[in-house]
Amino acid sequence: MADNDNGVSGFGWFLAGLGIGALVGVLYAPKSGKETRDDLVASALDARDKAQGYYTQGTEAVNQYVDKGREVAGQYVDKGKEYYDKGRTQWTEYVDKGKDLIQSQAEKVTAAVEAGKQAYTTTANDQPQS
Repeated sequence: MADNDNGVSGFGWFLAGLGIGALVGVLYAPKSGKETRDDLVASALDARDKAQGYYTQGTEAVNQYVDKGREVAGQYVDKGKEYYDKGRTQWTEYVDKGKDLIQSQAEKVTAAVEAGKQAYTTTANDQPQS
C-alpha cells in the first residue's frame, strides 16, 4: 500500500477531525447554548487562522521552488547560449580556413595552368615549321 504523505491529505484529515471534535463537544457540552456557540465560533476562528497559516507556508514554499526553478533554468539557458556562441565561432573559423585553403589551391592551379601554357607556347615556338 502506498504511503500518502502529502500536506493536502493531512490537512483534510485535520479539518475532518476538527469537525467531528466540534460535534462531539456540542453534544456533550455541560455549557449553556450561548457559551457553546461562543466556543464553536472561537474554534472556527482558530481553525481559520491555522488554515491561513498553512496556506501562507505553502505559498511561500511554492514561490521558493518556482524561484529556484527559474534560476536553474536561467543557468541552463545561459550555458546553452555560451555553447551555441562557441560552436558558431568555431564553425566560422573553419569556414574561413576552408575558404583560404580553396583560394590558395585555386591560385596554385591557376599558376600551374599559366606555366603549362607558357611552356607549350615556348615549345611550340621553338619547333621548326614544316
